[in-house]
Amino acid sequence: MSGQPFYKKESLRNGISRRAFLLKAGIVTSGILLSGCIKKIKPGNSYKNIKGSIKGPNAKAGHILRDKTPLPVPTEARKVKTLIIGSGISGLSAARWLKIQGHHDFELIELEDHIGGNSHSGSNAVSSYPLGAHYVTIANNEDELLLDFFQECGAITHYEKGLPVYDEYYLCFDPEERLLINGQWQEGLVPDFGIKPEDRDQIKRFFRLIDNLKQAKGTDGRYAFDIPLDNSSADEKFRDLDKSSFKEYLKQEGYTSPYLLWYLNYCCKDDYGQQTDKVSAWAGLHYFAARRGKAANAESNAVLTWPEGNGWLMKKLAEGVKEHVKQGAICYHIATVPNGGIIARMLDLKTNKTYTIEAEKAILATPQFVNQKIFEGAPKRGFSLDKLHYSPWFIANITLNNLPQGKGAGLCWDNVPYNTASVGYVNANQQHVNAVENKKVITYYLPLCDYEPRVARLAAYTRTYQQWLDIVIPELEYIHPGITDNIEQVDGWIWGHGMIAPDVNYIWGADRKNAQQPIDGSLFFAHTDLSGISIFEEAFHQGIKAAKQVLSSYV
Repeated sequence: MSGQPFYKKESLRNGISRRAFLLKAGIVTSGILLSGCIKKIKPGNSYKNIKGSIKGPNAKAGHILRDKTPLPVPTEARKVKTLIIGSGISGLSAARWLKIQGHHDFELIELEDHIGGNSHSGSNAVSSYPLGAHYVTIANNEDELLLDFFQECGAITHYEKGLPVYDEYYLCFDPEERLLINGQWQEGLVPDFGIKPEDRDQIKRFFRLIDNLKQAKGTDGRYAFDIPLDNSSADEKFRDLDKSSFKEYLKQEGYTSPYLLWYLNYCCKDDYGQQTDKVSAWAGLHYFAARRGKAANAESNAVLTWPEGNGWLMKKLAEGVKEHVKQGAICYHIATVPNGGIIARMLDLKTNKTYTIEAEKAILATPQFVNQKIFEGAPKRGFSLDKLHYSPWFIANITLNNLPQGKGAGLCWDNVPYNTASVGYVNANQQHVNAVENKKVITYYLPLCDYEPRVARLAAYTRTYQQWLDIVIPELEYIHPGITDNIEQVDGWIWGHGMIAPDVNYIWGADRKNAQQPIDGSLFFAHTDLSGISIFEEAFHQGIKAAKQVLSSYV
């Protein structure tokens, strides 16, 4: 869906509020996202014994940018050589690289009272837990920059016979993953228990394709699919896959098994926040074919994870640049100046005072929908903001005093129910050596992809805490009958713009390429929406790329 979202037209025509329209459409009410399990479980009316709240990124700051709130004229100014806006992984990575190269005159500005973007995490008396990204796979062996960082932060301890040795405490402990299917938990997420031979045959055929694509190279000698993705082959045979949806591609290739199609849809929801019809075929295949990491002490593409998820990696990136970070400050206007350099207008969210920062160079490590609000001249950048879609997410960290078990495989790190709205939950306690009695924190992930993103985003912010419980708990009851009595607390987090979605023709289209281009030799960009895929590795490399551009411009 493009252009104006349909709920605005409905509101204007009937003279009703957007909230009233969403309620009328049934998008806010309980159970709307429960798919198959809503027929089996009736949502509760109250959960008196459950404590918690719904939080998310700073709404006040977002409204200042969205509504262009009038602010007082800045009366103070300071100078810095390089300014970085945004302390997500790309901003922190840029800052780290500048410092490694001996460039110390920089400042990193963050509007939140914490750093990390969607690698943010939380904690309670039971466990630390992720509020967003929660794992990475071991690095591709050609990715020397990432391997160096992993060794720097201790994720890699040393090398044996040319292969990295990863710290055993950070490799995901067994058992790693399970799927609830046909009434029983099976080991692994690829459907197997209770499925027909013809379904198994199609699943095997798909993974034979993936094995071939992992090693496939284009006429330019590059891997067809790589990380960072800009290292991938430019061969049109592969890049043309970006011009159709993953769903269309699978249909054309004769993949019809409902179990295989569910699994591939689950994977797209898990990594991209969207379903196969909204993801390009290139992106869908990249999920499987771009990772070729090998280690001396782990299987290929093994998972690294921590109780706080990628918050652990984020903190390691930030360790060396803490003195350069200023939190609780928002850049509400930035412009290049004719003689070179930039001027940024800032608001201190704690004191409500405005000031300016003059810099020779700046890196906007912020999403493009934010850049469009703060950068004077943004419409001239040669790309359409309408082509960029950001997937909203709801994440719930659920504190339990016990977790009822079902038939089959026992509790794993990643626990996924077949054919429900969510992508399941991870056990935040998986990497704990010493558990807190029987208590656990599980992190439940719900991509809000059943509606056009702007509608799903508005509905997410409109729901009450009770309505969110009426969505989450019935699905948990379907997964673990009787679990409600064991829930002590549910802490929800809404990501209105959780991640960029790799829509058809975005990754290799003109819009992404144009959005990457620096402005006037002074303004540079770093964010995963410049990759089209929101994973740690892409953010890490986007930051280094922008930092290298800045350093080269000083020469």
